[in-house]
Amino acid sequence: MTAGTSGIASAIASQTVAKVVSAIAPMRRYCHHGGHFRSPGAAPYDRSMPVVSHADVDSFRRDGFVVLRNVVPPETLRTIESGVEANLESPSEWSNDYTTGDSGGRFFDDYVSWQRIPQFAETALDGVLPRIAGELMGTSSPRFFHEHVLVKEPGTATPTPWHHDDPYYGVEGMQNVSLWVPLDPVPATVALRCITGSHAVPRRFIPNRFVDDSPYVAEAAGFELFPSAGELESLGETVVCPAEPGDVVAFHFRTLHSAPGTDGHPLRRRVVSYRYIGDDVRWVTRPWKTSPPFEPEGLNDGDMPDDARFPRIEIPA
Repeated sequence: MTAGTSGIASAIASQTVAKVVSAIAPMRRYCHHGGHFRSPGAAPYDRSMPVVSHADVDSFRRDGFVVLRNVVPPETLRTIESGVEANLESPSEWSNDYTTGDSGGRFFDDYVSWQRIPQFAETALDGVLPRIAGELMGTSSPRFFHEHVLVKEPGTATPTPWHHDDPYYGVEGMQNVSLWVPLDPVPATVALRCITGSHAVPRRFIPNRFVDDSPYVAEAAGFELFPSAGELESLGETVVCPAEPGDVVAFHFRTLHSAPGTDGHPLRRRVVSYRYIGDDVRWVTRPWKTSPPFEPEGLNDGDMPDDARFPRIEIPA
C-alpha cells in the first residue's frame, strides 16, 4: 500500500472521505462522441481544469451515454490494472464466473472490493474519475457507489445480455453515472452497445440473471419483463462504442446496454466500471435481492445513502 493509499484508507475508516479529494438491434452506428481516437496515454491530470466539455455533458444527458477519449492517465491505468490482477487472484464472496463448462474462455466479474483492494480505493476516490463523475452529474460532491470488475478472456462466447443497471441496485435517482474504464483495446466487435435515449424511456424492466438470462421474478409493480430484440429497436438507436485504454464510456444507470463475447478476439477485455451517485439519489427497497446485495444497515427508503460504504468526495473547484 502506498503512502497516498494509506491516507485514503485512514480517511475511510474515520469517515472523513468527504475530504478526499445477444441480440443487437439492426439499426446501429459507431460512437463518435468526444472526438476521434487518439493513441493511448492521456496527459497528466490537471486538478485545476475541467475534464469534460460542455458538449460531452450535453451528449451524456441527452443520449444517456458518452465516450470520453484519452482522459485517464497511464499511471491511473497501471494502478487499476494492478487492482484487477489482485482481484483475480483473490476474488470476493460476491464474484461470479458466467461461463459454462463447454463455452470456452472465461467471463469473470466481482464488485465492492475497494475497501480491501487499495488500488480501487485510490482511483475511485481521488484523481480524474470522481471529477469526471461530478462534472457529468452536475455535482461537486459525488458519492462513490461501487466498482465492478468485468474480465472476458480471449475466446469467451458468453455475451453480456441487454439490460439496464438501475433495477439491480437498491438506489433511485437520476443523478448517477457508470464510468466504464477499459484496460485493453476494445474494438467494435467486442465493444459496449448502448441504446440512445433509453435512460429517459419511462419503462422499467425486471432484472435478468446473467448466467441464464432468466428474470429475477415473474412480475413486480412498476416493472415489466425485459422486451424482445424487436421491441428494443423501438426504444432508440443502438450505438457501438469501441474504446482504447485511456478512454471512458460513461453511461446512466437506466441506459440499456450490452456487449458481445470475445469469441474470435485475441485479447483479454478487462474493464472496471466505477459507479457514482449524486445529490438526488435515495435508498430504495426492491422486490428482489439487489446486486450488489447491500443490506440497509440503518438506511430506510428515501434516505440518502450516506454511510461509510458510500463515501462522499469533494471535488476541488
